[in-house]
Amino acid sequence: MALFKKNEEAEQKTTAPAKKAVPKKAAAGEASMKDLYVAGSEKASEKKVVRKTDSAKLARANEILVRPLITEKVTDLNGLNKHVFEVSISANKVEIAKAIEAMYGVKPAKVNMIRYEGKAKTYGRRSGKRKDWKKAIVTLPKSKTINVYEGV
Repeated sequence: MALFKKNEEAEQKTTAPAKKAVPKKAAAGEASMKDLYVAGSEKASEKKVVRKTDSAKLARANEILVRPLITEKVTDLNGLNKHVFEVSISANKVEIAKAIEAMYGVKPAKVNMIRYEGKAKTYGRRSGKRKDWKKAIVTLPKSKTINVYEGV
């Protein structure tokens, strides 16, 4: 049965008059879809090839830098070209400096770290503890800045 259906479809295609594609006139400022596809393929070929090592560095940097801390005290420190981040508990100063360089493209002049123990908390009868965490104060060179408040 499938063979008959294919034959019938083939006959319908050959007997039906072929419609000519009529291009729609685009406005002066608009680009046609074909132009968009061609432009997209040209841009794709021009893009910089991202190496696996670069993406691995950024992935590791995202693991090390948990989040930027935004408080009133930190805002005052920004005037001294110091930025504060919550970092991974296992990160050291060298890893933090490399992560800042990978994420923001700026090599820090100095990195100070503070380790906090989680507070003991009680919830009804249950007692527990918040997680331990680490804070890094990153001092940048005088001429360099980073935009931490971009998504805030």
